[in-house]
Amino acid sequence: MQELLSVIFRTVFFYFFIVLLYRIMGKREIGQLGIIDLIVSILIAELVAISIENTDKSLFQTIIPLALLGVLEILLAYISIKSRTFRRIFDGKPSLIICDGKVNYKEMVRQRYSMDDLLLSLRQKSIKELNEVEYAFLEPNGKLSIFKYNLFRIKTSYPMPIILDGEINQKTLEFLKKTKQWLEKELQKKDLEIDDIFYAFYKNNKIYLITKNEV
Repeated sequence: MQELLSVIFRTVFFYFFIVLLYRIMGKREIGQLGIIDLIVSILIAELVAISIENTDKSLFQTIIPLALLGVLEILLAYISIKSRTFRRIFDGKPSLIICDGKVNYKEMVRQRYSMDDLLLSLRQKSIKELNEVEYAFLEPNGKLSIFKYNLFRIKTSYPMPIILDGEINQKTLEFLKKTKQWLEKELQKKDLEIDDIFYAFYKNNKIYLITKNEV
């Protein structure tokens, strides 16, 4: 009876403790978890399960590792915000799966994303055919972001990020068939340098900017 009460107490205690911990960590919904978030969540679940099963061990043997994981998660999230390189390594980046209505099979193979996966994602968005989609991006969390053609199927330009957190997105320049020198010249027209830019995207043959002074 005493062991049963101990299990019940630990279950209720860790329920509220984890709710508090997740609130502090600022958790997102499950479908938006990155690799680091997922690993931390799995470790938290394992530690709590072990603690509930082993009622003879002190609660502090679980609370301390949980608190450490919480601090580690907050620290890594902060580094991820400050460092695009760190974010790219651990969280990955979006992949262009459909561009101008055409499927990018090479990127699908690179991401190990099959046609069945693509068609399933389209069906979940109530899209019957591929030709309804103008752009589709495979996000780092595995979800597919879809942009359908407009009513009159007029071709539109998707805003392509060329500078993120002050760093040039080389792949976008290659996709646009532009060079770093071209970008520098365009910025010079506005009396700006790459180091001055927080975010810039290219759309309809025009560069849109957000400088670091505006952030």
